Amino acid sequence: MSSSLPHPVRIRAIHIENARTKTFVLDATTEATPGQFVVLWLPRLDEKPFSLVDDDPLTIIVARVGPFTQAVHRLQVGDRLWWRGPLGHGFQIEGQRLLLVGGGYGAAPLAFLAQRAVARGCEVTLTLGACTDRELLLVDRFCKLGVRVLVTTEDGSAGQRGVVTDLAERLLAEGQADALYGCGPEGMLVVLKELGRRYGIPTQLSWEAYMRCGMGLCGSCEREGRLVCWDGPVFSI
Repeated sequence: MSSSLPHPVRIRAIHIENARTKTFVLDATTEATPGQFVVLWLPRLDEKPFSLVDDDPLTIIVARVGPFTQAVHRLQVGDRLWWRGPLGHGFQIEGQRLLLVGGGYGAAPLAFLAQRAVARGCEVTLTLGACTDRELLLVDRFCKLGVRVLVTTEDGSAGQRGVVTDLAERLLAEGQADALYGCGPEGMLVVLKELGRRYGIPTQLSWEAYMRCGMGLCGSCEREGRLVCWDGPVFSI
């Protein structure tokens, strides 16, 4: 299926994750690598990129943050939207013991990565951070995969109080991982980049940027001389 043209699709199921976030299961499949993304389009409104939670069926998480996502949240099972993709470069599985670090909505592509890694026989540990327990995403999905899940919240309402990078650093210092993967806020990724270098461990990080075309044409997502949509969004350290 062409990744450059939008295709109509029906919504198969909708799951409420929290007060502002829903998971949409679409009546479509594709062949994607964890970390790749698709672009959703609503005619006469706008289009936005979203990381994949799964490619069979096509599954995404949408947080209600602006006019476009508010319109998506108003859709019901059976309604149509349009998608194109998969786009970008995703994660590559390295090593046998994987440490996944997620912050906020970064849980989405990491869930897809964990699924593939577990199927390959890897040992997967996830450290997942959020401000409060109400903002944690996909914990049950990770647990059902057999992933070791460790949670941090800034207010201490779930798991360990603090930030997720502190927990990740402790696990790296204990030699519990062969490879490091991360997706989340930029500040978190900057710290993970330094940790990967400090401990000499293969590191792959998924960066966010404002995107328009999603195919490397418009240059709106340029970052340090590279295009996040085309060269990334996953970059290796």
